[in-house]
Amino acid sequence: MDYEDDIEERARKLFAGPVEFLKSAPGLEFLPDGRAPEIAFAGRSNVGKSSLLNAITGRNKLARTSNTPGRTQELNFFDVGDPLTLRLVDMPGYGFAEAPKDMVKRWRFLVNDYLRGRAVLKRAIVLIDSRHGVKPVDREIMEMLDSAAVGYRLVLTKADKIKASELAAVRAATEAEARKHPAAFPELIATSSEKGMGIAEVRAAVLGDALS
Repeated sequence: MDYEDDIEERARKLFAGPVEFLKSAPGLEFLPDGRAPEIAFAGRSNVGKSSLLNAITGRNKLARTSNTPGRTQELNFFDVGDPLTLRLVDMPGYGFAEAPKDMVKRWRFLVNDYLRGRAVLKRAIVLIDSRHGVKPVDREIMEMLDSAAVGYRLVLTKADKIKASELAAVRAATEAEARKHPAAFPELIATSSEKGMGIAEVRAAVLGDALS
């Protein structure tokens, strides 16, 4: 068994075990202790972040899904493994045009402070909607990660919602965008939470990054 097969199987077993919601942190003073590596998930509102987290962990309701942009304005932490192996961090959705300016300002302070000051943050996963490709609000979070020197992977969501030819074009354009950003990984993963596409690869990437 080569490394990729091994890490994929280890990740499958890990996420089939205990995954528990730990806490929500509306500010840095509420962050949990830093005794486990963290992988943070970022994405604009309605990109399918909650659905992807549920798919990765094999749970139906681990992460709440909401059609209300900007509803969750906290960092949500989930413990994975017994003994504790890593933590998933569900970051607040961004790009909510309807949100009040003070909410957007709070979001920026919270996310920026977390990205810059969290020693156990190993990697971020930035979700991009396959149907739309990289939007200006996505570039904004990518630039925040670049300036915070936090390495990140781009993951396409809802890949089952478009034709294969369209997906190939979006993938190529997104990879070209990634090459412009110093902290972005050049390869990306296309996923579908509904169909299970790419889920094993994301799990393996999360475990591999946490252990690196």
